Amino acid sequence: MVLRMFQAAALMGALKATLRQRRITYASVARQMNLSESSVKRMFAQQNMSLERLEKICGLMNLDIADLLELTRHADGRITELTEEQERALVSDPKLLIVAIAVTSYWAASKILETYRISEAELTTMLRRLEGMKIIDLLPDKRIKVRLPRNFSWRKGGPIQRFFEARVQTQFFESSFLGTRELRVTVHGSLSDRSIELLQQRMHKIAEEFDALTDADKQLDYEKRQGTTLLLAIRPWELGLVTELKRGSAEKPQPPRLPRRASRPN
Repeated sequence: MVLRMFQAAALMGALKATLRQRRITYASVARQMNLSESSVKRMFAQQNMSLERLEKICGLMNLDIADLLELTRHADGRITELTEEQERALVSDPKLLIVAIAVTSYWAASKILETYRISEAELTTMLRRLEGMKIIDLLPDKRIKVRLPRNFSWRKGGPIQRFFEARVQTQFFESSFLGTRELRVTVHGSLSDRSIELLQQRMHKIAEEFDALTDADKQLDYEKRQGTTLLLAIRPWELGLVTELKRGSAEKPQPPRLPRRASRPN
């Protein structure tokens, strides 16, 4: 059965956006479906796709069709990325950044006023700025509706990411990760490009589960929630000493294999 629905264009748009976000190319989709890359491009351009093929592409992204439909609904009328200027405005104003983090964690205006040294007039001004950025909708009685979709991401190499790398990242790793709610897992091995791609897809899936739990827990009282950061990291990397000992590109000795380790809470 060919997928022809009223929201087909929006669905295909969400599908393409999610593929781009996860760095899954049309060539990868073609391999998964045993098609030529040109056939896949034509299928997307014509917005003509069977449910079976849609399921296969969703499987490649570790998504169900229901997940894709939800992304379509959330993406309707919402931004998926701030501009460089908007991100710069957030990092240049610590109070605005704090408020942005709070509202996207589903804090009410009263909780922000209770927690931070921010006046009601200041908060109103900042909430209106965030509304202008399409991050929130400011409703009567200062009720806040978050507009960012679940697939929202900061600009790659943008001001927020640079702010994280310069400050937050260093502070985050100062922990020994021995607390009851802390865990750091470090493993090492030699992987193919395909294996790295699969792990990246699963990391995206974990991030989506984190977002889903955040969405579910927003109904709980503030006392039952705590600010939590999940950082997943994977990249081709080896010790500098290993790189220096390599003879050259023609001879590629394998780096010494390190033991698999995982630090676990006591």
